[in-house]
Amino acid sequence: MVNLYQNIVDYLKNAPEVIQLLWALITTLTLIISSLILYLKHSRSRLRTKERIQKVYQKKYESDLIEYLYSGNEDNEISVEQQQIVTYFKKCATNRLKRKLIITTLLKLRNEISGETADAIQRLYYQTEIMNSASSKLKHKKWNVVARAINELTQFEIKEVHDQIIQLINHPKREVRKEIQMYLVKLFHFEGLDFLNVLTTPLSEWDQIQLLEILQKFDDQEIPDITNWLNSSNDSVAIFALKLAKIYNQFEAKDAIISLLNHPDKEMRIEAIDVLSHMGVIEAVPVLKNNFDQLSLDEQIAFFKMMENMHEANDEEFFIPFMNHVNFDIRVSAIKIVKAIEIKKPNPFKIIASEKEATENTDLIKAS
Repeated sequence: MVNLYQNIVDYLKNAPEVIQLLWALITTLTLIISSLILYLKHSRSRLRTKERIQKVYQKKYESDLIEYLYSGNEDNEISVEQQQIVTYFKKCATNRLKRKLIITTLLKLRNEISGETADAIQRLYYQTEIMNSASSKLKHKKWNVVARAINELTQFEIKEVHDQIIQLINHPKREVRKEIQMYLVKLFHFEGLDFLNVLTTPLSEWDQIQLLEILQKFDDQEIPDITNWLNSSNDSVAIFALKLAKIYNQFEAKDAIISLLNHPDKEMRIEAIDVLSHMGVIEAVPVLKNNFDQLSLDEQIAFFKMMENMHEANDEEFFIPFMNHVNFDIRVSAIKIVKAIEIKKPNPFKIIASEKEATENTDLIKAS
């Protein structure tokens, strides 16, 4: 074996440089692959051990939580057994992994129940001071830590941190702003929309959809005054306010919506026309008519679509010239409007029976 090894060494010493380089490369790759295999085996073993530990702790926490819930007094005062569990949880919560497992256990049960039991879990969240840990992370330098903390506070419905969270509404990271918006609307419903008064960053289309979806789940439909949002310098806030006006028929905001017809952004003007059409605001018609030549083609099309349902008899003269318009949408809308007006007109032609025919008809009726 020694001779074989020595022969290989001698061969490599006298071999060309290319072969020496190739063998060095093979040896290096072999060492790297071996190291990776050992590392993966170690990591897998460590993960399995960690999973086993987590399952043991989680089972213990679930058992303690159930004991906490069923050992309470009728007067909601904390019992000796509950205090022992609170102390134990508080001690465990100093460890990052254990705190995460406790939170997961609390949320798992809280999402499955409601009423007094859910309130008891929330009280335990306070008593273990885990809430303080989450609220303290609102000042963390890492945005992902802040986002996770807000998400946790939202799930436990902690309203006391509202003032701290609202201060972060213009956070540079969109993910943090999204969590803040969800927190405010889920916990405070329409009142939570007050953040729109101070929002200077864009409210994305997806964020708007999510907020509207959450709002529509609530039975209380007391919409706050949206006029300030319609007049916001933040265009995304004004767009969102227009959607609120359309969904909840905010007719009292019609003047503010009409003023958006002069907004510098074309998409804002088109959206305003669509909302005014949906709400049937007739006061918007003369404003658009008088400025029709200054409207863009898209605005003109939106105006004609609006007038299909809001036209009056005296509008016929205005629309007749557009029946041969070069734009197909305008031409079709104009034809529809003019035809609808013609149908509603009284028929000037009446068939009047002669006196002789009337007499003959009377005689026939009597004879029958």
